[in-house]
Amino acid sequence: MDLSPIIISIKTASVSIVITFFLGIWLARAVVSMKSERWKMILDGILTLPLVLPPTVAGFFLLYLFGVKRPIGLLLNKLFSYKIVFTWQATVLAAVVISLPLMYRSARGALEQVEEDLIHAARTLGLSEETIFWKIVFPVARPGILSGGVVAFARGLGEFGATAMIAGNIAGKTRTLPLAIYSEVAANNMTQAGKYVAVIVAVSFLIVVGMNYVGRDRTRDVAKNRTKDRIKAGIKG
Repeated sequence: MDLSPIIISIKTASVSIVITFFLGIWLARAVVSMKSERWKMILDGILTLPLVLPPTVAGFFLLYLFGVKRPIGLLLNKLFSYKIVFTWQATVLAAVVISLPLMYRSARGALEQVEEDLIHAARTLGLSEETIFWKIVFPVARPGILSGGVVAFARGLGEFGATAMIAGNIAGKTRTLPLAIYSEVAANNMTQAGKYVAVIVAVSFLIVVGMNYVGRDRTRDVAKNRTKDRIKAGIKG
């Protein structure tokens, strides 16, 4: 069995999740802190759009922007003599664009669940906004953020449509596991396709187990916080 699709997929998903994780948190934090509800809705719609668009449509937009004779692609070619289309970096780009909405939505939901009283109390102590976020807000929202990271990693691992559009299906270079499965089925090589399917199912199962583990910790944290609130309410009563 050719291991290159497995290696390429894992490498792509690993690099893309690092980008997606921190970018998603930053974007979620920026949107949550916005004062204008109108601009918040507009930006939220733009960031969520790849989640509802067919991956091939997202791939079309990427190809339109990053093609050799297109705006960003032309700029990269002129400044750095670099072409991103049909390269391994294009698989990372596609995975980031498709998985980012999942990371962003999860991070935003987790951040919005943090009690404002904690933030206000930290501000009265003179803590900077960065310290408040990383020392107070992030630890509280961590279970939801980590769940989003797990889902985003899985989405990047299984990306097909946008990757095929901008990176192609080049064996040993841009052929990820989903593309390898498609290629083997098209060639009527069901045995080889089945092996790739077994690999991606096994990895996906491990991802689901990881999601359940993170979700269990989150449920426990919520239950503990509710118990503490009830105890405090009882004492005050």
